[in-house]
Amino acid sequence: MSVAAAPSAAIGLQTFLAFDFGIKRTGVATGNRLTRTASPQASISASNDQRLDAVALRVKEWQPDALVVGVPFHPDGAAHENTARAQKFARQLRARFSLPVFEVDERYSTTEAISSGAKDADAASACIILEQFLRNLPHE
Repeated sequence: MSVAAAPSAAIGLQTFLAFDFGIKRTGVATGNRLTRTASPQASISASNDQRLDAVALRVKEWQPDALVVGVPFHPDGAAHENTARAQKFARQLRARFSLPVFEVDERYSTTEAISSGAKDADAASACIILEQFLRNLPHE
């Protein structure tokens, strides 16, 4: 589900777990609809199946209503190699966890996280992605 589909599809959902997908590291953040804020969590330093196993532990710990995945694009909106990788990751999450998964355009989130001086730029980027998503949700 794209962020454009999020408002109506996310009605009733309260808690979210977000991911800034990366080949080597995946940033993680938690957040909720009430405060519309996100908190960074420890990034996942794993690939492929180990990444999904680490995500499973986070899903068990936080028990979110839905998941949010940042999908990168070029500045002009064109897709690139990592766009497809992040979308594949989102499909894997849908299949494994049977939770709604929303995809958010994450252009510039890592740049913003780094410029803010974040110690864990991946987790900070996941926060930026999640807060962008939360801002676009309708008030219930």
